Amino acid sequence: MALTPLDIHNKEFSRSFRGYDEDQVNEFLDQVIKDYEALIRENKELQNQLVTIQERLDHFANIEETLSKTIIVAQEAADELKLNSKKEAQLIIKEAEKNADRIINESLSKSRKVSVEIEELKKQASIYRTRFRTLIEAQLELLSKEDWNSLERTEIEQP
Repeated sequence: MALTPLDIHNKEFSRSFRGYDEDQVNEFLDQVIKDYEALIRENKELQNQLVTIQERLDHFANIEETLSKTIIVAQEAADELKLNSKKEAQLIIKEAEKNADRIINESLSKSRKVSVEIEELKKQASIYRTRFRTLIEAQLELLSKEDWNSLERTEIEQP
């Protein structure tokens, strides 16, 4: 059991014939009481400081734990966002490739149709040219015949 300053103050010693000087003992006990009270006060202050520091330490430990959890959640969210972004990018690329293939196929189909139309127009132009040439040649042949000359003379003679 720990001594208190009051225990020290109230302590009575038995007297003997050749004992210590009572005034010196009382003076020493008073000094011990003062020092002991000072140590008790200091100990209480240190305990209070320890409680305060422990509370702050607990507070900071809670903050650290919260921050750690927050960082983990943020990292997981970032990883998930990154994964979702990659998936979305892949979908966009696949859609773009489909559209590009569709556009290319449509363009090739149109190109083939235009080529067929151009060939058809070339054939028609060739046929028209041949017919026109034949017509002109037939007309020239008519003009070069002698019947035409006689017809021309007949018309002039009639007036």
